[in-house]
Amino acid sequence: MNPNTHLPPNFLAALRSVVRTESIYTDPATCQGYAYDNSRRYSLPQVVVLAQTEEDVRGVVTTCYRHRVPVVARGRGTGTTGSAVPIAGGVVLSLERMHRIVRIDPDNRYAVVEPGVTNQTLQDALAPHGFFWPPDPTSAAYATIGGNLAFNSAGPRAVKYGTPRDNTLGLRVITGTGESMRVGTYTTKGVVGYDLTRLLIGSEGTLAITTEATLKLTPLPETQHSMLALYRDMHSAARAVSRIMAQPVTPCALEFMDAKAIAMIRDYSKADIPQDAGALLIIEVDGSHAAIADAVAGITRAAQVDGSLRIQTAATAEQRAALWTMRKALSPALRTIAPKKINEDVAVPVSAMPEFLARLEQITARYRITNVNFGHAGNGNIHVNLLINPDDAGEAARAYRCLDEIFDLVLALNGTLSGEHGVGLEKRDYVARELDPVALQLMRQIQTVFDPAGILNPGKVWVP
Repeated sequence: MNPNTHLPPNFLAALRSVVRTESIYTDPATCQGYAYDNSRRYSLPQVVVLAQTEEDVRGVVTTCYRHRVPVVARGRGTGTTGSAVPIAGGVVLSLERMHRIVRIDPDNRYAVVEPGVTNQTLQDALAPHGFFWPPDPTSAAYATIGGNLAFNSAGPRAVKYGTPRDNTLGLRVITGTGESMRVGTYTTKGVVGYDLTRLLIGSEGTLAITTEATLKLTPLPETQHSMLALYRDMHSAARAVSRIMAQPVTPCALEFMDAKAIAMIRDYSKADIPQDAGALLIIEVDGSHAAIADAVAGITRAAQVDGSLRIQTAATAEQRAALWTMRKALSPALRTIAPKKINEDVAVPVSAMPEFLARLEQITARYRITNVNFGHAGNGNIHVNLLINPDDAGEAARAYRCLDEIFDLVLALNGTLSGEHGVGLEKRDYVARELDPVALQLMRQIQTVFDPAGILNPGKVWVP
């Protein structure tokens, strides 16, 4: 269905028979707010439904299946790959009103939540019980749990605690035929049947729509210790990352910024960052009071490589907060300066980071493209930002040739084209480069089983 195509006869009447009329919007002015996500791509849906219950979701999907109308589930639209943009028109099914924390079970270390709960709301509710949910994307204040699961979005703590796939026990979902099912367990061990939970996480709403998630909780650490490590250049910082990740203590966050990134957020930082700093690492260690000093000492030794300028400690909670304010200011600053930048989140093995960053610098210089790098260095997950003026046709063409070569480099180093942003529209043309042809064909067949009519978020993840 094209966005300009009319809806099938009687579709709206059928939709109103399963969902409250006041939850259905067809006015283009209202629908416009659901036509885009953080990718800045835009496509207007014909209908927006604000679901409040699982029955609403099931009713909408069943109706769309019977009438062969596309349906795109979305949370708050913080994704950057266009995955929530309804390029085929049809229905946008917003889950933002499904924001109940159904149950927190400290004894069994899990919480049951609806998909519209924001990450930060969940963390605030868990803290009094002494727990947290490890995934913590930079947009946690706005991003929903459903969105975290749809993209397997992790954030800085993934280096120690893993991604949503590692921290989700089970899901309730609605398939593309409108059938409801629960997958997974309430226990941390379980091998009955195929692991559909991990399959569904990261599928960007192309297999099923999540209505409830059972999340594995982790006890809050007794203490945390943050450090700012400054380096002469990004190559010495990359060598430090490899050394840090090769020693016994795993940091709970290990963030990287290059010289251009430092320049952009210098005004946001209360830390004393010298003008000759070519890169920095934000390092955070957590654990027990008894073990923290030794852990910090071990990581500090590993961080001291040729090219190290200074390693300073955030001695107070205020200083630690200032470090993370600086880090979180980077993405908005880049958006302001280059609103249509090319934003990639490739990942390479940690040991390959020095080579990747060195060759990346050569590639971008050859194409005369300004590049800003930062990211979750402990996972080798680097956010490559190509700052371009899209109105300059020559520069845009060079940038995409540059990106093509960057992707070839990532795959040559045994990396992946997306660490946490997902595929959506932005990377779908490149997916076949990474995936084995047999595996890709099997994935397409699996999608057909879950969604035989092809109505769930069509046109995403791979080329139709």
